[in-house]
Amino acid sequence: MAVYTETVTRLIDEFAKLPGIGRKTAERLADHVLRSSHDAAIGLARAIEAVKERVGRCKTCYNLAESDECDICRDPRRDRSVICVVEQARDVIAIEKAATYAGVYHVLGGRIAPLEGVGPDQLTIDALVRRVRAGGVREVIMATNPTLEGDGTSLFVTEQLGGCGVQLTRLARGLASGMVLEFAHKEMLADALANRQRMS
Repeated sequence: MAVYTETVTRLIDEFAKLPGIGRKTAERLADHVLRSSHDAAIGLARAIEAVKERVGRCKTCYNLAESDECDICRDPRRDRSVICVVEQARDVIAIEKAATYAGVYHVLGGRIAPLEGVGPDQLTIDALVRRVRAGGVREVIMATNPTLEGDGTSLFVTEQLGGCGVQLTRLARGLASGMVLEFAHKEMLADALANRQRMS
């Protein structure tokens, strides 16, 4: 015997597809939507629709953007001679919360993970190399996550940028090995940025 209606079951199934959401949590989320006002539920649905329709990638750094360039790349106060390389757009948000970095970013779109079928060609590494070779860049900060894949990606990018005449640095190891940037508190990120080290 069906416990939920067909429509509610479909909603639960969709919530359960989200990362980190199990069946019980999906049921609680569906229950929340059912108990919400009509306006609140429709507001959620429209916000999801708007994100999918309006948000894309910055043509320069591949951060999230609602136009050709993201807000950071459009900001004339940012130091374009320093590029901080991160894995995901959420890492940009984490570093920005530290409020100590004034340069620009480059979002790789992930990390090299052969066991998951992710190779260098699936990331924006070539675009980063072209950006650096175009000139005007004096430092590239490698801010990939301090994990096996993150360190491997950092090493690969560093090799690709060899001979470009820029200073290559990485975040200081104030970040614990295995930590994900988005979960680091702002003081830890501020220290890691301030104490970054040369890579070669």
